[in-house]
Amino acid sequence: MNTQLKHIFKPLTLRHKTLRNRITFGAHTANMAEQGLPGARHRGYYLERAIGGAAMIVVEPIPVHPTAVLTRGNFKPGCDSVIEPFRQLTGACQEQGAVMIQQLYHVGQHGDADNSFAPNWSPSGMPSYHDSDGSHAMTEAEIETIIEAFIQAARRCQLAGFDGVEIWAAYHALLDQFWTPWSNKRNDRWGGSLENRTRLSRQICTGIREACGDDFIIGLAVNDEPDYDVALSRESLAEIIARHDRDELIDYVTCGTGSYLDFYKLMPTVFYPENMGADLATVLNSAVSFARIQAESHIRTPENANNVIASGQADMVSIVRGQIADPHLVNKARENRVEDIRSCLSCNQMCWGRRSRDYWISCLINPSAGREFEWGGDRFSLAPVSRRVLVVGGGPAGLECARVAAERGHRVTLCEASGELGGQFRLAGMQPRRGQILQLMEWYATQLDKLGVDVRYNSPMGSDEISEFSADAVVLATGSQPAGTGYQKALPHLTTLPGVHRGNVWSVEDVMSRRARLGQQILLLDEGGNWRGCGTALHLTEQGYQVTVITPDAMVGKELSRTAADYPLRKALKRAGVKFIVESGIQEWTASGARIISFLDSEETFIPADSLVLATANMADDWLTQELAGHNSDVELHSIGDCVASRQAPYAFHEGRKLGLQL
Repeated sequence: MNTQLKHIFKPLTLRHKTLRNRITFGAHTANMAEQGLPGARHRGYYLERAIGGAAMIVVEPIPVHPTAVLTRGNFKPGCDSVIEPFRQLTGACQEQGAVMIQQLYHVGQHGDADNSFAPNWSPSGMPSYHDSDGSHAMTEAEIETIIEAFIQAARRCQLAGFDGVEIWAAYHALLDQFWTPWSNKRNDRWGGSLENRTRLSRQICTGIREACGDDFIIGLAVNDEPDYDVALSRESLAEIIARHDRDELIDYVTCGTGSYLDFYKLMPTVFYPENMGADLATVLNSAVSFARIQAESHIRTPENANNVIASGQADMVSIVRGQIADPHLVNKARENRVEDIRSCLSCNQMCWGRRSRDYWISCLINPSAGREFEWGGDRFSLAPVSRRVLVVGGGPAGLECARVAAERGHRVTLCEASGELGGQFRLAGMQPRRGQILQLMEWYATQLDKLGVDVRYNSPMGSDEISEFSADAVVLATGSQPAGTGYQKALPHLTTLPGVHRGNVWSVEDVMSRRARLGQQILLLDEGGNWRGCGTALHLTEQGYQVTVITPDAMVGKELSRTAADYPLRKALKRAGVKFIVESGIQEWTASGARIISFLDSEETFIPADSLVLATANMADDWLTQELAGHNSDVELHSIGDCVASRQAPYAFHEGRKLGLQL
């Protein structure tokens, strides 16, 4: 065992169960239900984390009532048909040593009628912060209905083999709405005093204990929201938790961050500090004598978790995105293989990014997430025959393909034209607050070295060199290049930006690789609405340039809204003095500025600028693919990543993993 991380590997008793370590794979919406039932995708996803060493798994929340349905992938509420499919999940994970909990939830006023087709129920009829709907102030009979719904949901969990439940009182969901005076304006026995405001949650806990017995864990999830005066303070929340702890109604409390008031802190991106849930955990730890305290929220690594526990801030730590990125994080830490852990980037691109669009979740750097049942998780079996594989290009697609192919026993050579691994993704890692990408590139270098991959730097490959290599399989992962035309999708009649030939026009790749020779005043055209343009703008401000971002979208960073990074990034850009021009395009570049057209009223203005930076779609760098295809040779040839079509990084990692498994 890794003695440097000894605190996270101490067993911990929760009621009738002993956790093998202090790391939980906490509740989050994987959104993988099929017709409201857990299927093969869902089972494979959680089983992989149980195999990977998680001590406790809190399966994503099940709505306790039809008014609680929030996503397309939610499980059926109030229906015994979920019991048998869940029994298959719990049994498989428990065989691997994991304690199994299911979260129960009702979001109250913040529901989603598109999925529930029901009114949002709440204490006092306040509006939803999820969308533009209002809510229905619950009658006493409806409150009793919800209490019974929680109890019956817990009963089904027990029948399905779960060791307990975690009741969701976080993020200003229904229970939190009853606790909070701002959202609970009732004057009956469910509102007013602390005793009244906590009556709902206490009766739910009491009812579950009576229905499920002493050998059943009851947890409670809460959140820290210090940035809004109307939310419960840490001290008020401690008083509420103490009231539950006094009667031993709960066995543990999970401390998250953010709420429906500030969704950005729910899944903190790189703009937020690490170990965020530890602050509330510290306060609640002093308020309880029976319950255990668990910290979550941006606790990315085993080292972070160990520090939180060693300092006495919490008894347990939930690492969610870290175990999505590397499901074997716990075992690797226990086996003193910390350098082998593929650390989360805090990017939210495929976890929250896909969930926000109501898809099942995955991971940018672990494309097996959600495909465990198809791809065998994050574990690799040897290929029937070891082959000689040549990978051309060391960006995300090439790196992942080379790694997986080598894991499967192939003899792999990777040729990279530059002196570093990562391609354009490495340039992204040079943007402010994105250094975790560079750490990922170091991880790849370590893994390739351990696997015996022959990595050749400064080795551009032409068709003749590839033919002479005599590989059994050739993988082209040569990426993409800036188009250089200034073409704007919003102005399709302009195949080339008028004036682009006049100079002082650069790509974001030119900027981040320091090839650009920029003037002080910079106009940055961002058609992607993502990190490529916005992150480059932030980088330029840190270099002392004055930047104006122009976008055809209604807001800067539109595509980042699905990752919860857009608002913090816009705030950072504004603090840095960046000017925004939205719903506009460039009619002409003059080398000393640009003629701008508003798409709202066709008004034209001139913006002075020394340099124009283009964050527009790249073109596939596929000349080598075409040249080799024309040779009519017998070599097995594959093309993956941006050299097929310019896209974002997740799809390059995905294609690299997929092909590596097929070779």
